[in-house]
Amino acid sequence: MPDTQNKTPSVPVHLTRVGVTGVKKLLKIEREGKRPIVLIPTFDAFVDLPSTQRGIHMSRNPEAISEVLEEALDKTAVEIESLCASIVHSLLNKHKYATHAEVSMKSDFMIMKKSPVTRLKTQEMTKIMADASGIRGEDGEVLIRKMIGAEVVGMTVCPCAQETVKETSKQKLLEFLDEETTEKVLDTVSFSSHNQRGIGMIMIEVPEHQIIRGEDIIEIIEDSMSSSVSEMLKRPDENAVVLHAHQNPMFVEDCVRNMVQKIVHQYSHLPDDTLITVRQVNEESIHRHNAFAEKVATLKELKSEIEEGNGL
Repeated sequence: MPDTQNKTPSVPVHLTRVGVTGVKKLLKIEREGKRPIVLIPTFDAFVDLPSTQRGIHMSRNPEAISEVLEEALDKTAVEIESLCASIVHSLLNKHKYATHAEVSMKSDFMIMKKSPVTRLKTQEMTKIMADASGIRGEDGEVLIRKMIGAEVVGMTVCPCAQETVKETSKQKLLEFLDEETTEKVLDTVSFSSHNQRGIGMIMIEVPEHQIIRGEDIIEIIEDSMSSSVSEMLKRPDENAVVLHAHQNPMFVEDCVRNMVQKIVHQYSHLPDDTLITVRQVNEESIHRHNAFAEKVATLKELKSEIEEGNGL
């Protein structure tokens, strides 16, 4: 009878990523002159595993995250991308055989807003993200790259459908109004279109000795769609949001271009090789598919495209 206790040894293959996902921790971020921000982020943490390494203690990864978070709690301010970078350093210190480590985190992030007309205070949920990766060189030095970003839900209005509705309305108005009066009406009223729930995302690389606030990224995303959305709206607020959105129709690619332009304007001081990812997904209301647009480039490349006026 074969010995069922004997196990076939694993094949000596280098593994790109080994680690843990879904590690939840409590984190409080201090902001000068403002209330502390409390997050419950979810962390994913990985290192590479050489072919010569037969086993890895996965418990070390949550341990590294916990240690860094405990140290961060003693500080007056914490930047989440720097937190991820510290965890990367800790992982590489604990896993001496590893040459690469990466950590990512994502958390719900509450912001306070006021509705456009009644100024009703509302709590709005967004998502804030950060990640860091580290490579150990032959000399033992660790090179870290870190990024911060956000994901925000907003509203977009389809320009194409709005134009067809406007043209149909024009033909009906011309049945009992003259051309001049019809044009005045068309210039005065807003026309319907189908709407999309837009999901905008920005990730920006953070150079050493630079600070990029997640709150500022959230504002850029919100301002780049047809309109922001709110959890609580009175009827006058609803009217204002709908009118604003339909006066500001845009395609999915328009949102990405708007975000890029605002990023270049606000962060022009960052190094030219700063990596930036901008993405927009519009969940269609009259189609079964969604619309998607993305731009990945360095800050220098974005500046060049905008300055030359070649589009994106």
